[in-house]
Amino acid sequence: MKTQSEKERLEDCANKQVAWKKWGPYLSERQWGTVREDDGRHDNPWVSFTHDQSRSRVYRYGEDGIAGISDDKQHLCFALTLWNKKDPILKERLFGLSGPKGNHGEDVKEYYFYLDSSPTHAYMKYLYKYPLKEFPYLDLVDTNAARTNKDFEYELLDTDVFKDSDYLDVFVEYAKKSPDNILIKISAHNRSKEDANVVLLPTLWFRNTWWNYKTTEPMISLLDDNSVIAKNDLLGPYVLSTELSPLWLFTNNEDNNERLYNTPNQSPYVKDAFNAFIINNDNEAINPEHKGTKAGAMFDVNIPAGESVVIRMSLKAGKAPKYNFDNFDKKLELRKQENETFYESIYPARVSEDEKRIIRQALAGMLWSKQYYEFDVSEWLNEYRGGPRRQLRNNDWEHLKNSDIISMPDKWEYPWYAVWDLAFHTLPLTMVDPHFAKKQLTLFLQNNYQHPNGQIPAYEWSFNDVNPPVHAFAVITLYKNSKQMDGFVDKEFLKTSFDGLDRNFHWWITHKDPRSTNAFQGGFLGWIILGSLTEATLYLPEVI
Repeated sequence: MKTQSEKERLEDCANKQVAWKKWGPYLSERQWGTVREDDGRHDNPWVSFTHDQSRSRVYRYGEDGIAGISDDKQHLCFALTLWNKKDPILKERLFGLSGPKGNHGEDVKEYYFYLDSSPTHAYMKYLYKYPLKEFPYLDLVDTNAARTNKDFEYELLDTDVFKDSDYLDVFVEYAKKSPDNILIKISAHNRSKEDANVVLLPTLWFRNTWWNYKTTEPMISLLDDNSVIAKNDLLGPYVLSTELSPLWLFTNNEDNNERLYNTPNQSPYVKDAFNAFIINNDNEAINPEHKGTKAGAMFDVNIPAGESVVIRMSLKAGKAPKYNFDNFDKKLELRKQENETFYESIYPARVSEDEKRIIRQALAGMLWSKQYYEFDVSEWLNEYRGGPRRQLRNNDWEHLKNSDIISMPDKWEYPWYAVWDLAFHTLPLTMVDPHFAKKQLTLFLQNNYQHPNGQIPAYEWSFNDVNPPVHAFAVITLYKNSKQMDGFVDKEFLKTSFDGLDRNFHWWITHKDPRSTNAFQGGFLGWIILGSLTEATLYLPEVI
């Protein structure tokens, strides 16, 4: 594993020479309760797809998980599942309240931290705090339901679940030897005064893209005691290997119709099979032939009080398993040190060590908040469960067909893009990855995003909603910041953006300025009063 600076990797990506960003933290942290997974039966995503259903029901347009990664089209996913031997369900995803159940709207009720990430995700680190007592699902739901919007929220810390430090600190680290060869280190630290017996279940699975028969069904199968191979026509083969031999579990990423709808299952092995096998001791839930579209490496571990266990794994392209983990920690440390060097090069002058730590973790949060976002509105309107829904939301956005990595406001509480949030995201992202920041802005001016009338899509709950018109200002600010940071005069970026911005400007003046006073209506966000914005000032020739 050779050393390479993060800046060199960024240049390789920008020049499309090496796809260092092919894998990243692109899993959502909540896919249930989203518009794109709404089956149309209620036209209310919170009701149509609940947290309780999420372990048993297949997602169509994305996946979620804890500390998860995927490829940039989310064919193959990896995340961590845990069980403290007290909870009624496996901890496969972060828990929180839906919009109607939270006394201040949707609200995640977990503690997790994005500790570090390089912009190419050659090194990443994540922390999840997992209670060793039974997770208080019902207490969180019922207590928040009894509170009004004038009351404080009832948080996980308000329960006694962390009393006496009864929890695990679970660190997940990723380091790329190459763009498609990833080292994975899971470190579980027992902070309790008592020994802990827990299940750690790193899980590899395919997103179900074959539900509408547009792709062939892939397969994960056992190679040997320490390895499984995942084969997919679009992605090619990948091998997941472990240093220690786990108990391998296999099932299919398919609906459990019996639990969800009281109808027969199409497959004997379904999405929530690991839950049935581990918690309910149902040996028939998993596939004895050691194959499926979802596989888990089960480690039933005892962690003495105050001590830790470490699981080392490798996910890499090809058909050959990894057997040698001798230099694993050294290779991971190399990528970590390269990341340290990169950040030292981008800190502003005269900042303190504390300020550096704040900047570093803030940027880690921005980089971990990238998410694969897929939404084919035409397909969603016409082909999803429940039949055509032509009269429902977004029915005049049939051209919109998204399948990209996008910076999200929050991958749990807001796991869909908001175009004016994204405009602001690009400003700090310019510090570490100006190429990605610029691509984010031009993405929304493409024909598969921007409406033919010039409107930029707001967010999936209503693409027609009006967000503040900040896209043009973000473009020109990025242009100026990039010019100031590295002296690069990127007029091509301005040229690429101009036509879409011009169409959007004309949409504003023809749709949202009925009195021709340059006072634009701002939708549910209120009136956005601008200064004297005319077509002439849009060109801003003095900064070019």
